[in-house]
Amino acid sequence: MKMKIKMKSIFNFLLAAIIVSVLVSSCTDDFEEINTNTRVLSQLDKATIGNVFARTQYRGMLYRNYQIFNNLFADNYAQYTSVIQTKFPSDRYTVVGGWVNSDWSSFYANGANNLAIVLELTTPAENEGMEAHHAIAQIEKVLYYQQMTDYWGPIPYSEVGLGGKSVAYDSQESIYNDFFLLLDSAITTLNANKGGNAFGSHDQIFGGDIDSWIKLGNSVRLRCALRISDANPGKAKTEAEKAIAGGVMAATSDDAIFHVTPDSYNLLNRMVPWNEFRMSATMESVLKGYEDPRMPEFFGATENSIEAGGELEWHGLRNGYSISDLGIIAEIQPKATSRYGERWQDPNERGSNNIEVMLSSESYFLRAEGVLKGWNMGGNAKDLYEEGIKQSLQFWVSGIADADINAYISSTNTPATTFDVGADIVFDTPIAWSGDKNVQLEQVARQKWLALFPNGVEAWADVRRAERPMRYDIMVSENPFLKTNELIRRTPFVSGEYETNADGVQTGLDLLGGPDNAATKLWWDK
Repeated sequence: MKMKIKMKSIFNFLLAAIIVSVLVSSCTDDFEEINTNTRVLSQLDKATIGNVFARTQYRGMLYRNYQIFNNLFADNYAQYTSVIQTKFPSDRYTVVGGWVNSDWSSFYANGANNLAIVLELTTPAENEGMEAHHAIAQIEKVLYYQQMTDYWGPIPYSEVGLGGKSVAYDSQESIYNDFFLLLDSAITTLNANKGGNAFGSHDQIFGGDIDSWIKLGNSVRLRCALRISDANPGKAKTEAEKAIAGGVMAATSDDAIFHVTPDSYNLLNRMVPWNEFRMSATMESVLKGYEDPRMPEFFGATENSIEAGGELEWHGLRNGYSISDLGIIAEIQPKATSRYGERWQDPNERGSNNIEVMLSSESYFLRAEGVLKGWNMGGNAKDLYEEGIKQSLQFWVSGIADADINAYISSTNTPATTFDVGADIVFDTPIAWSGDKNVQLEQVARQKWLALFPNGVEAWADVRRAERPMRYDIMVSENPFLKTNELIRRTPFVSGEYETNADGVQTGLDLLGGPDNAATKLWWDK
């Protein structure tokens, strides 16, 4: 792995600063001076670091080649969407090496690179008054690297930025342990600065509001705790209860939303108009059967029904069609299935359509699951489950009436038959809270899956961990290690690492605990 940063190297500091200054349209004159004068590095002010942080925030969250990392991999694996284009084999479990290389290199060259700079330039021991800034960057590190380790398992982590020719991998267990240490440090620091602000308007999520970052940090801790709950239940319980004691997101006003700009825009608005993705058959079965008011927000009505001028219809497409079948579908019924919802269909809206980072609804479902595991989550499972549904409906459906929310929560509806599958339904769990604990766990998992949309990266991780019927079998698997009724468990290590970091990737193989293929389960998934 050819690392592009050496934190002790002035040359590479300057190179990174130049990259950022070119890409951030609001760069100041200070940045131009930094690019040419090494002495200024020790005199960076908050506004200058804020510019670096602003780009880090956007790149760390989205710069993994969004179309591949999110749309073609995670969104399909979570069965939020399916592909209608014959040129995309990922829906049939083919892991395209060049695509994976692109995801990997985009993150380490952009998000990880810039994040390391922010962490270095806000180190409290060397940068007085930057304690809260550093703490926020620590929370962002957990958010960014969690997605990476949940894709691959062992990844380069602790040695990133040290400048070695060979970069060793860290085990997923050790990475998660470090996440909790980072969150401990960050939240302790932020609690000491309550009511304050760090980064100001450069923070496109909370505008620098420290109290909001405390809630997000604790909510991320809760997410991480549930993720490892099967692998290390004792640690998970401790961390989850610590999160609740510290205060998690509890209202839609707490939601972590990235506020886009014309320069840092919603990439989904760029991808959707290419007309390559469709509502999955799984989504159709669930949303239709539940008579879910989020359906027209998540997905658009079929073009056929719009053109007919009658009742609008929503239809999904089964995942994993063969190339020949997709060719037939594209020829005879290209307008018969639903695309993403209107908010993502207009590329001109990409600079005004905000991005969900983490929502309060998720924290309620995490808490509900925690209660079912016997943890102290500050409430009972039923109330937390129902509040999670309420929070999600209120977020997605503007002005929804309380009566409609209550009717949905008490509904005994189950998923429906679909346009593309026929008589089979994806599962038969109703919305209304069950008296059976096993069913309750299924209900929590399924409503969280809905609430996470369109965050397929998090949803795919959660589906893997939940191990509950959540999806239709795919039509065709072109992966020799996976059958159509099996779930893809991870992404294999990238070929570029075998070529440029052979010793390093070998450490990853040793830590993986299985062959380097898409069927090997991650540490928290075993």
